[in-house]
Amino acid sequence: MKEIIDSYRTLAKASEESLFKEKGSKFFGYAFPVTKEAEIKEIIVQIKKEHYAARHWCYAWKLGVEQVQYRVNDDGEPSNSAGQPIYGQILSAEITNVLVVIVRYFGGVKLGVGGLVRAYKAAAELTIENSEIVEKIIEEELVLVFEYAHMNKVMRLVKQLNVTIQQQEMALNCQLTLSIKKSEYAQVKSAFEKLHFLSIPKNEE
Repeated sequence: MKEIIDSYRTLAKASEESLFKEKGSKFFGYAFPVTKEAEIKEIIVQIKKEHYAARHWCYAWKLGVEQVQYRVNDDGEPSNSAGQPIYGQILSAEITNVLVVIVRYFGGVKLGVGGLVRAYKAAAELTIENSEIVEKIIEEELVLVFEYAHMNKVMRLVKQLNVTIQQQEMALNCQLTLSIKKSEYAQVKSAFEKLHFLSIPKNEE
């Protein structure tokens, strides 16, 4: 049975600018927490505006936990000399939902493919080291619908299972929205299903 992953490491916020120098070339590094591609495109456009005089704007990003998407971009540097080394540092730091951009100003001395790989790797490593990494829990929602008369029984089980109430509507018919750690979702849902006076809307099943 496949293990359920219910947490991941990502950045708490955008990093401070970092700078790595190699034979006159300057490599400015930036790391951002991201959740979708549209957001990534906007950030890259903004960085290109800020560094309009640069020679290359190379980057790598990774999204997702179980279903991972990623992309690397050498932006005119020799193939696999920039984007891939940057992505390698994302993998090494075991982070996701992240974009790392390295902006290069050419210093007049060619570094060669090996030199570029080392420089982009070092710049990306420095950028990630300068970032605050946090662990985030993946949670799922469970909606419960029941009559007010059964409130005490429901709340007793909520407390017993130690789950978080995200939203509650108290009326003749009550509705609770619970936030549950992904790995515990099936077990918690099953426990509430045993309360025959309670219903779980179809889109929650």
